[in-house]
Amino acid sequence: MTKISACIVTWNEEKNIERCIRSVSPHVDEIVLVDMSTDKADKTTKIARALGAKTFHHPYTGFVEPARNFSFQKSTGDWIFIIDADEEIPPSLGTQLKTLSTENFNYYEIPRKNLIFNKFIQHTRFWPDYQTRFFQKGVLSWPNTIHSQPHLSGIGKKLDPNISNAIIHHHYSTVSEYIKRVDRYTNHQKEILLKNGYKFTWRDFIKKPTGEFLSRFYQGNGYKDGLHGLALSLLQAFSELVLYLKIWESEGFVSKETEDFKRKSEAEIKTSIKSWRHWIGETGGLLEKIKSRLV
Repeated sequence: MTKISACIVTWNEEKNIERCIRSVSPHVDEIVLVDMSTDKADKTTKIARALGAKTFHHPYTGFVEPARNFSFQKSTGDWIFIIDADEEIPPSLGTQLKTLSTENFNYYEIPRKNLIFNKFIQHTRFWPDYQTRFFQKGVLSWPNTIHSQPHLSGIGKKLDPNISNAIIHHHYSTVSEYIKRVDRYTNHQKEILLKNGYKFTWRDFIKKPTGEFLSRFYQGNGYKDGLHGLALSLLQAFSELVLYLKIWESEGFVSKETEDFKRKSEAEIKTSIKSWRHWIGETGGLLEKIKSRLV
């Protein structure tokens, strides 16, 4: 019979780990937990072992991918199910795993239900938020870079985007938590961009946050999530701004102004307004007022 291993990577997750393990343990044959905590007082591994998990330590890297690959090496299952400590699965998904492992696919993309600021976010590019989380051992590995896409082989399938099929993600619960993650993640994203040859331009202070907001609030129908959608679209735009500010910082905050900086910056803003018009329409009201102040 097919053996399934659940792989969990943790970092100071003593508040979440019991809920996570209890949700997945009835549906798998083994739980492998790899902990990266540097806090000796953290009880994550103690709680996990009491619930039957095999625990291992991995040096702290600031992001999950290297430790995930390590957890695959420590697993003994034919199939692997990845779950994060701040996630849980409903029985309706768990009971499908054994059956899915017998079908003619090598991996599955599973929808994820993001709970952010006490609400299920159904738009704003947070749903169905497909994640490749269930796969035959050996067909998937992650590059050792933050938020990277996994290397896959074989044939995959997406589960239907229904709540009954979805991993439940207890995502950001406070604004402070969001800001802390932005600070941590943008440090790694900055290094990746610079390593890949990105050359800083002040125009990205305007283009990148604007593009992110538009893609979330309009293209991603964030307005349908109401105030939550607006707040998250703005926060994601803020994250983009922080990223490019940090790249500028790495250059020593070198001044990029020119004698015609006002004209050039206004031109860039006008270009961004055209993007807004695409989503709002020519008679946006607010857009016309902004434009009138720039001409």
